[in-house]
Amino acid sequence: MLGKSTSKTITLGNSQVLKNAHMIDPNDAVMLLIDHQTGLIQLVQDIDQGQLKNNVIGLAKAARLANIPTFTTASVPEGPNGPLMPEIHQVNPGAIYIPRTGQINAWDNPEWVNAIEKTKRKTLIMAGTLTSVCMASPAISAIEAGYKVFCVVDASGNHSKMATDLTIARVTQAGAKPIDAMAVMSEIMATWNREDSPQFALILMQHIIPRYQTLVDFKAGGASAQPKTANTEQEKLGLFTSGVPASTRPAAANNEVQEKLGLFTSGVTT
Repeated sequence: MLGKSTSKTITLGNSQVLKNAHMIDPNDAVMLLIDHQTGLIQLVQDIDQGQLKNNVIGLAKAARLANIPTFTTASVPEGPNGPLMPEIHQVNPGAIYIPRTGQINAWDNPEWVNAIEKTKRKTLIMAGTLTSVCMASPAISAIEAGYKVFCVVDASGNHSKMATDLTIARVTQAGAKPIDAMAVMSEIMATWNREDSPQFALILMQHIIPRYQTLVDFKAGGASAQPKTANTEQEKLGLFTSGVPASTRPAAANNEVQEKLGLFTSGVTT
């Protein structure tokens, strides 16, 4: 027999979208970025360190854009682990840093757990360096505490690929859901039919999948033999959602924001 459906319909942007127990509902989510420290990142061998940092920055930006509460923490930052990478709070000034008093597992810090509980949200998007400790330990603890946990593997980093493979198996057995940064952003966004689509598009191009810029450049060239490059940010943003209903375009009163968002629906007829 089929199990009971967990699907529900929510409104995101100008669309009705289906979410279920295996997907991220941004209205129930908390972003947890754990121990992305300048020293610990030097130990990462399973992913390019620059790409790791970009994925973390992309998550921080996406969380801010979607109004998802964001918490950060660091393990003994005054020691060789180093301070938290500053870009996280630069791109998401609303993120809250919660210091620890020596605990290796962030979940062992009562201040950390209390901050999450106060949000009244039960879906945790979690990434940490190193993956096998800083991400895995609080993920397993959170699952035991009744939370749904998505472990963002490519926004975490580990000292070896084997260690990461073992960790993915371990957290999956515990009930976590491994995921990548692109999938997280897609499930948070859920639809191109929303006014902040341009900002999500820029996160995608600037941080998560830089090669997506190639598709944008080709689209800018249309059918010509030599694809034309979209030279301005506005031109790039205008290439994503031709065909989005004209009724969803932002009102003209939004000045600079309107100019940028309006270009995102180039080709839409009124």
